[in-house]
Amino acid sequence: MSSAPAQFDAWEIEESGPADAATRVLLLAGALCSAAFYDDLVAASPLASAPVRLLAATLPGHAGTTAPADLSMENYAALAGTLAAERGCDVVVGHSLGANIALEMAAGGHFAGPVVLLSPAFSASDEDKALAVADTLGRVPGVGALTWSGLLKLTPRAMVGHLPEERREALTAEFERNDPAFCRKAVRHYFAYLDRHGSLVDRLRDSGVPAWVVRGDHDDVALAPEERAGLEAAPAVSLVDVPDAGHLVMIDRPEVVAELVARVALG
Repeated sequence: MSSAPAQFDAWEIEESGPADAATRVLLLAGALCSAAFYDDLVAASPLASAPVRLLAATLPGHAGTTAPADLSMENYAALAGTLAAERGCDVVVGHSLGANIALEMAAGGHFAGPVVLLSPAFSASDEDKALAVADTLGRVPGVGALTWSGLLKLTPRAMVGHLPEERREALTAEFERNDPAFCRKAVRHYFAYLDRHGSLVDRLRDSGVPAWVVRGDHDDVALAPEERAGLEAAPAVSLVDVPDAGHLVMIDRPEVVAELVARVALG
C-alpha cells in the first residue's frame, strides 16, 4: 500500500500568466531566497507572453516563511511533488537549492515531467566554499548560532555587486527575513543529503526524467569535469551554458532562461 502524499499547507506562492492556461510551471526559489527572485524571469520575453501559468514558490522556512517539521531534502521533494500535483504543474524549474529539490523530485518519483535545473550542486565539493564553511562552523557548540547570525548580516552586502541596481534593495530585503536558527538546521540537512549520495549525476540520469541543467559561465557553484561528462552522456539530460551569468542566472540573463522555460513548457 502506498503512503499518503506529503502535505504542507503554508506555501507562499506568487502566480502570474493566464489563469486558464493549459500549461503550468512551478518555480522553486533557492536557499534563503523568496519567490521574488523569479520576478525578472517571469517578466522576460518570451515567457511573459506565453500561454503558461507560472507559480513561483518560496521554499518553506526560507526568507522568513513557515518551515515544515522535517527539513530533509527528501521531505522537501515530497512536499513539492504534492504541490505540483495539486496545482496541475507540467514542468518544474528550480534554482540552486530549489534545483536540487527538483532533482530529488524526479529521482524520488515525486514528479515525472520535465525539470529545468538552474545552478544545482551535484556534490558537496561543488558547493560555494563560504556555505560549506558556515555549515562546518554551524555544528560547533557555542559558535554555530553566532556564525549564522553573522553570515545573514553580511550576505546582503556581499550580494550587492551581483544584483541589478534597481532590484538590490528589494531582493536584499528578502534575505534579511531569514532566521539564523532555521538556516543553520536546513543547510545541515542539505549537506547531509549531498554526503549520502556522493554525486547526484547518476541519480538524475537514472530518473529518466527530461532535464535541462543551466549554469552561468562564472557560477560560484562548481561542476567537476567528471560530473559534466556524466551529464553529457545521460540521454535525457541537456547541459545549457549561459554566457555573462553567475549563480543568479535567471536574474543575470532572464531572457535566455525565459526562452528555454517557454520552449520546455510548450513542447
